[in-house]
Amino acid sequence: MDLRKLNEIDINDLRDIDFADMAEWPVAGRLVLVGIIIVAVLVGGYFFLVQDQLENLERLEREETDLRSRFELRQERAANLDDYRDQLEEMRESFGTMLRQLPSEAEVESLLVDISETATASGLESELFEPQAEVERDFYAELPYRLRMRGSYHEFGQFADDVAKLPRIVTLHNIQIRPQDDGELEVEMIARTYRYLGDDDGGGS
Repeated sequence: MDLRKLNEIDINDLRDIDFADMAEWPVAGRLVLVGIIIVAVLVGGYFFLVQDQLENLERLEREETDLRSRFELRQERAANLDDYRDQLEEMRESFGTMLRQLPSEAEVESLLVDISETATASGLESELFEPQAEVERDFYAELPYRLRMRGSYHEFGQFADDVAKLPRIVTLHNIQIRPQDDGELEVEMIARTYRYLGDDDGGGS
């Protein structure tokens, strides 16, 4: 279409257009109609073709971003795999060390003797050594003992320090200290040792 002809359109020519007889339309009317048709085709083509392609492009860009994020995450995991393996090995070693510190059923009695001898060596006087009900956990059992002893503050501190150095795990809980008339202290506590539950006991590691 010659754009120069559009500049020559007289708006008055459009007023006499008979829409029932398009063949008799003036040139100006026909040019306007052609222009409207061209614009309609372009707009329709955009919405039916270009817009659809733009939406597909946006979808592909989102998928690319998602794939890139997944790739970077997997790459990071792969880079840290050796560190994870080292940490896992350290955890296994620590777990194995802890298990070795849990006495077997046969060793519990000798451990109780060790606790009693530790109290005596610290200068404490044992008044009560009473076993409590055993409590089973996932792979071990707690063996609590109620202890009551007399002595000085320094002697109790020495006892707690020596118990922590025993080759098997022993923990002290619910410590209650009561001053006595003779200047000594009476201490009551729960000492817990732990027994590993093997397959025969219904537990496991």
